[in-house]
Amino acid sequence: MKSTFLNAVYEFMLVKHYAKRTIETYLTWITDYIRFHQYAHPETLNAVHVEAYLTHLAVTRKVAASTQSTALNALVFLYDKFLETPLPADMHFLNSGRQRKLPVVLTQPEVKALLSRVAHQHYLAVAMLYGSGLRLMECVRLRVGDIDFDYKYVRIWFGKGGKHRVVTLSASLTTLLENHIVRAKEMLEHDLQVPEFAGAWIPLGLRKKYKHRNKTLEWQYLFPSGKLSLDPENGELRRHHIDEKQIQRAVRKAASQADIAKHVTLHTLRHSFATHLLQSGADIRTVQEQLGHADVRTTQIYTHILQQGAHGVVSPLSDVT
Repeated sequence: MKSTFLNAVYEFMLVKHYAKRTIETYLTWITDYIRFHQYAHPETLNAVHVEAYLTHLAVTRKVAASTQSTALNALVFLYDKFLETPLPADMHFLNSGRQRKLPVVLTQPEVKALLSRVAHQHYLAVAMLYGSGLRLMECVRLRVGDIDFDYKYVRIWFGKGGKHRVVTLSASLTTLLENHIVRAKEMLEHDLQVPEFAGAWIPLGLRKKYKHRNKTLEWQYLFPSGKLSLDPENGELRRHHIDEKQIQRAVRKAASQADIAKHVTLHTLRHSFATHLLQSGADIRTVQEQLGHADVRTTQIYTHILQQGAHGVVSPLSDVT
Protein backbone atom coordinates (compact mmCIF):
# COMPACT_ATOMS: atom_id res chain seq x y z
CA MET A 1 0.00 0.00 0.00
CA LYS A 2 1.81 3.09 -1.30
CA SER A 3 -0.26 5.89 0.25
CA THR A 4 1.00 7.06 3.63
CA PHE A 5 -2.54 8.10 4.54
CA LEU A 6 -4.08 4.74 3.62
CA ASN A 7 -1.28 2.97 5.46
CA ALA A 8 -2.17 4.98 8.54
CA VAL A 9 -5.85 4.01 8.21
CA TYR A 10 -4.83 0.36 7.79
CA GLU A 11 -2.63 0.42 10.91
CA PHE A 12 -5.38 2.17 12.89
CA MET A 13 -7.91 -0.52 12.00
CA LEU A 14 -5.45 -3.28 12.91
CA VAL A 15 -4.85 -1.76 16.32
CA LYS A 16 -8.62 -1.45 16.84
CA HIS A 17 -9.01 -5.14 15.92
CA TYR A 18 -11.26 -4.70 12.91
CA ALA A 19 -11.83 -7.89 10.92
CA LYS A 20 -9.53 -8.44 7.95
CA ARG A 21 -12.46 -8.39 5.52
CA THR A 22 -13.80 -5.14 7.00
CA ILE A 23 -10.38 -3.52 6.65
CA GLU A 24 -10.13 -4.55 3.01
CA THR A 25 -13.66 -3.37 2.20
CA TYR A 26 -13.36 -0.01 3.95
CA LEU A 27 -9.98 0.74 2.36
CA THR A 28 -11.40 -0.04 -1.07
CA TRP A 29 -14.21 2.50 -0.66
CA ILE A 30 -12.03 5.13 1.00
CA THR A 31 -9.57 4.82 -1.90
CA ASP A 32 -12.41 5.14 -4.41
CA TYR A 33 -13.73 8.22 -2.59
CA ILE A 34 -10.30 9.88 -2.70
CA ARG A 35 -9.91 9.01 -6.38
CA PHE A 36 -13.36 10.47 -7.17
CA HIS A 37 -12.28 13.78 -5.67
CA GLN A 38 -9.09 13.94 -7.72
CA TYR A 39 -6.90 12.58 -4.91
CA ALA A 40 -7.73 15.41 -2.51
CA HIS A 41 -6.86 14.58 1.10
CA PRO A 42 -10.02 13.63 3.06
CA GLU A 43 -9.14 16.22 5.72
CA THR A 44 -9.79 18.91 3.09
CA LEU A 45 -13.17 17.40 2.19
CA ASN A 46 -16.44 17.52 4.12
CA ALA A 47 -20.01 16.23 4.17
CA VAL A 48 -20.83 17.96 0.87
CA HIS A 49 -18.12 15.95 -0.83
CA VAL A 50 -19.35 12.73 0.78
CA GLU A 51 -22.88 13.48 -0.45
CA ALA A 52 -21.60 14.09 -3.98
CA TYR A 53 -19.73 10.80 -3.98
CA LEU A 54 -22.67 8.77 -2.67
CA THR A 55 -24.97 10.37 -5.25
CA HIS A 56 -22.42 9.51 -7.94
CA LEU A 57 -22.53 5.87 -6.87
CA ALA A 58 -26.32 5.80 -7.18
CA VAL A 59 -26.80 7.87 -10.35
CA THR A 60 -23.73 7.23 -12.48
CA ARG A 61 -22.49 3.85 -11.34
CA LYS A 62 -25.96 2.59 -10.43
CA VAL A 63 -24.75 0.44 -7.55
CA ALA A 64 -27.14 -1.57 -5.40
CA ALA A 65 -28.51 0.00 -2.24
CA SER A 66 -26.45 -2.40 -0.11
CA THR A 67 -23.27 -1.37 -1.94
CA GLN A 68 -24.00 2.31 -1.42
CA SER A 69 -24.66 1.58 2.25
CA THR A 70 -21.28 -0.16 2.58
CA ALA A 71 -19.54 2.84 1.02
CA LEU A 72 -21.35 5.14 3.46
CA ASN A 73 -20.28 2.98 6.42
CA ALA A 74 -16.66 3.18 5.27
CA LEU A 75 -16.79 6.97 5.08
CA VAL A 76 -18.59 7.30 8.40
CA PHE A 77 -15.77 5.25 9.93
CA LEU A 78 -13.15 7.41 8.21
CA TYR A 79 -14.50 10.72 9.47
CA ASP A 80 -15.88 9.61 12.83
CA LYS A 81 -13.24 7.16 14.07
CA PHE A 82 -10.07 8.04 12.20
CA LEU A 83 -10.27 11.78 11.46
CA GLU A 84 -12.47 12.45 14.50
CA THR A 85 -14.67 14.88 12.58
CA PRO A 86 -18.04 13.08 12.49
CA LEU A 87 -20.32 13.50 9.50
CA PRO A 88 -23.77 15.00 10.17
CA ALA A 89 -26.62 12.56 10.61
CA ASP A 90 -28.86 14.42 8.16
CA MET A 91 -26.78 14.24 4.99
CA HIS A 92 -28.68 14.58 1.70
CA PHE A 93 -27.80 12.32 -1.20
CA LEU A 94 -29.71 10.25 -3.72
CA ASN A 95 -30.29 6.72 -2.55
CA SER A 96 -29.63 3.93 -4.96
CA GLY A 97 -32.79 2.97 -6.78
CA ARG A 98 -31.43 -0.35 -7.97
CA GLN A 99 -33.74 -3.07 -6.74
CA ARG A 100 -32.53 -6.16 -4.94
CA LYS A 101 -32.33 -9.15 -7.23
CA LEU A 102 -34.59 -12.09 -6.64
CA PRO A 103 -32.51 -14.99 -5.32
CA VAL A 104 -31.39 -17.80 -7.59
CA VAL A 105 -32.47 -21.11 -6.06
CA LEU A 106 -31.38 -24.62 -7.00
CA THR A 107 -33.72 -27.58 -6.94
CA GLN A 108 -32.74 -30.41 -4.61
CA PRO A 109 -31.62 -32.59 -7.58
CA GLU A 110 -29.43 -29.69 -8.71
CA VAL A 111 -27.92 -29.38 -5.23
CA LYS A 112 -27.20 -33.12 -5.26
CA ALA A 113 -25.58 -32.88 -8.69
CA LEU A 114 -23.48 -29.93 -7.56
CA LEU A 115 -22.28 -31.55 -4.34
CA SER A 116 -21.37 -34.76 -6.16
CA ARG A 117 -18.89 -32.81 -8.26
CA VAL A 118 -17.28 -30.65 -5.54
CA ALA A 119 -13.60 -31.48 -5.00
CA HIS A 120 -13.10 -33.82 -2.04
CA GLN A 121 -11.06 -31.36 0.04
CA HIS A 122 -13.82 -28.73 -0.16
CA TYR A 123 -16.90 -30.95 0.02
CA LEU A 124 -17.50 -30.56 3.77
CA ALA A 125 -17.39 -26.76 3.69
CA VAL A 126 -19.73 -26.58 0.67
CA ALA A 127 -22.10 -29.12 2.22
CA MET A 128 -22.30 -27.00 5.38
CA LEU A 129 -23.01 -23.86 3.36
CA TYR A 130 -26.14 -25.57 2.06
CA GLY A 131 -26.92 -27.83 5.02
CA SER A 132 -26.78 -25.03 7.61
CA GLY A 133 -27.53 -21.98 5.45
CA LEU A 134 -24.21 -20.33 6.29
CA ARG A 135 -22.70 -17.25 4.75
CA LEU A 136 -19.25 -17.89 3.27
CA MET A 137 -17.25 -16.06 5.95
CA GLU A 138 -19.36 -17.61 8.72
CA CYS A 139 -18.32 -20.99 7.37
CA VAL A 140 -14.58 -20.41 6.98
CA ARG A 141 -14.38 -18.74 10.42
CA LEU A 142 -15.89 -21.71 12.26
CA ARG A 143 -13.84 -23.15 15.12
CA VAL A 144 -13.75 -26.81 16.09
CA GLY A 145 -15.60 -25.98 19.31
CA ASP A 146 -18.50 -24.43 17.40
CA ILE A 147 -19.79 -27.86 16.40
CA ASP A 148 -22.18 -29.51 18.86
CA PHE A 149 -22.66 -33.17 17.93
CA ASP A 150 -24.99 -33.93 20.84
CA TYR A 151 -27.66 -31.38 19.96
CA LYS A 152 -26.86 -31.19 16.24
CA TYR A 153 -26.21 -27.49 15.93
CA VAL A 154 -23.50 -25.04 14.91
CA ARG A 155 -22.68 -21.87 16.84
CA ILE A 156 -22.17 -18.77 14.73
CA TRP A 157 -20.26 -15.99 16.48
CA PHE A 158 -20.24 -12.42 15.21
CA GLY A 159 -22.27 -13.03 12.08
CA LYS A 160 -23.57 -10.17 9.96
CA GLY A 161 -24.24 -7.21 12.22
CA GLY A 162 -22.03 -8.74 14.93
CA LYS A 163 -24.82 -11.10 16.02
CA HIS A 164 -24.53 -14.63 17.42
CA ARG A 165 -26.93 -17.43 16.54
CA VAL A 166 -27.35 -21.19 16.48
CA VAL A 167 -28.11 -23.07 13.24
CA THR A 168 -28.98 -26.64 12.43
CA LEU A 169 -26.34 -29.27 11.73
CA SER A 170 -27.14 -32.02 9.25
CA ALA A 171 -26.81 -35.42 10.90
CA SER A 172 -25.51 -36.76 7.58
CA LEU A 173 -22.29 -34.78 8.09
CA THR A 174 -21.49 -36.20 11.54
CA THR A 175 -18.97 -38.83 10.44
CA LEU A 176 -17.28 -36.47 7.98
CA LEU A 177 -16.97 -33.79 10.65
CA GLU A 178 -15.61 -36.20 13.25
CA ASN A 179 -12.92 -37.41 10.83
CA HIS A 180 -12.19 -33.82 9.82
CA ILE A 181 -11.67 -32.83 13.46
CA VAL A 182 -9.29 -35.77 13.96
CA ARG A 183 -7.14 -34.34 11.16
CA ALA A 184 -7.38 -30.86 12.70
CA LYS A 185 -6.12 -32.34 15.97
CA GLU A 186 -3.16 -33.93 14.21
CA MET A 187 -2.39 -30.62 12.54
CA LEU A 188 -2.48 -28.84 15.90
CA GLU A 189 -0.13 -31.40 17.46
CA HIS A 190 2.29 -30.75 14.62
CA ASP A 191 1.99 -26.97 15.02
CA LEU A 192 2.66 -27.21 18.76
CA GLN A 193 6.07 -28.63 17.94
CA VAL A 194 6.97 -25.36 16.21
CA PRO A 195 8.54 -23.07 18.85
CA GLU A 196 7.27 -19.89 17.18
CA PHE A 197 3.66 -21.10 16.94
CA ALA A 198 1.46 -18.59 18.79
CA GLY A 199 -1.83 -20.48 18.54
CA ALA A 200 -5.03 -19.50 16.76
CA TRP A 201 -6.16 -15.89 16.62
CA ILE A 202 -8.85 -15.12 19.20
CA PRO A 203 -10.60 -11.84 20.07
CA LEU A 204 -8.65 -9.50 22.33
CA GLY A 205 -11.06 -9.72 25.28
CA LEU A 206 -10.92 -13.50 25.34
CA ARG A 207 -7.17 -13.41 24.70
CA LYS A 208 -6.67 -11.63 28.01
CA LYS A 209 -9.11 -13.82 29.92
CA TYR A 210 -8.05 -17.19 28.53
CA LYS A 211 -4.33 -16.84 27.90
CA HIS A 212 -3.69 -20.40 26.72
CA ARG A 213 -7.00 -21.25 25.07
CA ASN A 214 -5.71 -20.39 21.62
CA LYS A 215 -3.57 -23.54 21.63
CA THR A 216 -6.45 -25.87 22.47
CA LEU A 217 -8.30 -27.87 19.82
CA GLU A 218 -11.64 -26.13 20.39
CA TRP A 219 -10.20 -22.77 19.27
CA GLN A 220 -8.57 -24.02 16.07
CA TYR A 221 -10.26 -23.18 12.79
CA LEU A 222 -12.46 -25.99 11.51
CA PHE A 223 -11.22 -25.30 7.98
CA PRO A 224 -7.56 -24.38 8.51
CA SER A 225 -5.10 -23.06 5.99
CA GLY A 226 -2.59 -25.53 4.62
CA LYS A 227 0.33 -23.53 6.01
CA LEU A 228 1.33 -21.30 8.90
CA SER A 229 1.51 -17.56 8.30
CA LEU A 230 2.34 -14.35 10.12
CA ASP A 231 -0.48 -12.46 11.80
CA PRO A 232 -0.52 -8.93 10.25
CA GLU A 233 -1.68 -7.55 13.60
CA ASN A 234 1.46 -8.45 15.54
CA GLY A 235 3.68 -10.63 13.33
CA GLU A 236 3.06 -13.80 15.35
CA LEU A 237 3.05 -17.20 13.64
CA ARG A 238 -0.43 -18.69 13.39
CA ARG A 239 -2.56 -21.02 11.28
CA HIS A 240 -5.34 -18.98 9.75
CA HIS A 241 -8.53 -20.33 8.18
CA ILE A 242 -8.73 -21.45 4.58
CA ASP A 243 -8.85 -18.77 1.88
CA GLU A 244 -12.51 -18.38 0.94
CA LYS A 245 -11.58 -18.04 -2.74
CA GLN A 246 -10.74 -21.75 -2.81
CA ILE A 247 -14.32 -22.61 -1.94
CA GLN A 248 -15.67 -20.12 -4.47
CA ARG A 249 -13.60 -21.70 -7.23
CA ALA A 250 -14.65 -25.21 -6.17
CA VAL A 251 -18.36 -24.33 -6.42
CA ARG A 252 -17.99 -22.58 -9.79
CA LYS A 253 -16.16 -25.59 -11.20
CA ALA A 254 -18.70 -28.06 -9.78
CA ALA A 255 -21.66 -26.06 -11.17
CA SER A 256 -20.04 -26.04 -14.60
CA GLN A 257 -19.37 -29.77 -14.50
CA ALA A 258 -22.96 -30.43 -13.39
CA ASP A 259 -24.26 -28.41 -16.38
CA ILE A 260 -26.42 -26.22 -14.15
CA ALA A 261 -27.72 -23.43 -16.36
CA LYS A 262 -28.41 -21.08 -13.46
CA HIS A 263 -25.89 -18.53 -12.18
CA VAL A 264 -24.53 -20.37 -9.15
CA THR A 265 -22.63 -18.62 -6.36
CA LEU A 266 -21.94 -19.64 -2.79
CA HIS A 267 -24.88 -17.52 -1.68
CA THR A 268 -27.08 -19.58 -4.01
CA LEU A 269 -26.62 -22.46 -1.56
CA ARG A 270 -27.89 -20.27 1.29
CA HIS A 271 -30.88 -19.18 -0.82
CA SER A 272 -31.59 -22.83 -1.60
CA PHE A 273 -31.34 -23.81 2.07
CA ALA A 274 -33.96 -21.21 3.02
CA THR A 275 -36.32 -22.07 0.18
CA HIS A 276 -36.11 -25.81 0.79
CA LEU A 277 -36.77 -25.30 4.51
CA LEU A 278 -39.96 -23.38 3.71
CA GLN A 279 -40.88 -25.98 1.13
CA SER A 280 -40.59 -28.71 3.77
CA GLY A 281 -43.02 -26.87 6.06
CA ALA A 282 -40.76 -24.75 8.29
CA ASP A 283 -42.38 -21.50 9.42
CA ILE A 284 -41.01 -18.15 8.31
CA ARG A 285 -39.80 -17.17 11.80
CA THR A 286 -37.75 -20.35 12.13
CA VAL A 287 -36.10 -19.70 8.76
CA GLN A 288 -35.47 -16.09 9.79
CA GLU A 289 -33.63 -17.25 12.93
CA GLN A 290 -31.61 -19.82 11.01
CA LEU A 291 -30.48 -17.22 8.48
CA GLY A 292 -29.83 -14.54 11.09
CA HIS A 293 -32.04 -11.94 9.42
CA ALA A 294 -32.87 -8.95 11.60
CA ASP A 295 -36.13 -8.29 9.75
CA VAL A 296 -38.57 -11.01 8.70
CA ARG A 297 -39.29 -9.03 5.54
CA THR A 298 -35.83 -9.99 4.31
CA THR A 299 -36.72 -13.66 4.77
CA GLN A 300 -40.09 -13.30 3.06
CA ILE A 301 -38.43 -12.94 -0.32
CA TYR A 302 -38.01 -16.72 -0.30
CA THR A 303 -41.75 -17.24 -0.11
CA HIS A 304 -41.97 -15.72 -3.60
CA ILE A 305 -39.93 -18.61 -4.94
CA LEU A 306 -42.52 -21.08 -3.72
CA GLN A 307 -45.49 -19.14 -5.05
CA GLN A 308 -46.48 -19.99 -8.58
CA GLY A 309 -46.06 -16.70 -10.40
CA ALA A 310 -47.05 -13.46 -8.69
CA HIS A 311 -48.79 -14.19 -5.38
CA GLY A 312 -49.67 -17.74 -6.37
CA VAL A 313 -51.57 -16.77 -9.53
CA VAL A 314 -51.67 -19.50 -12.16
CA SER A 315 -51.43 -18.20 -15.70
CA PRO A 316 -54.67 -18.64 -17.74
CA LEU A 317 -52.48 -19.97 -20.54
CA SER A 318 -52.44 -23.25 -18.62
CA ASP A 319 -56.14 -23.67 -19.32
CA VAL A 320 -55.95 -23.17 -23.08
CA THR A 321 -52.86 -25.13 -24.01
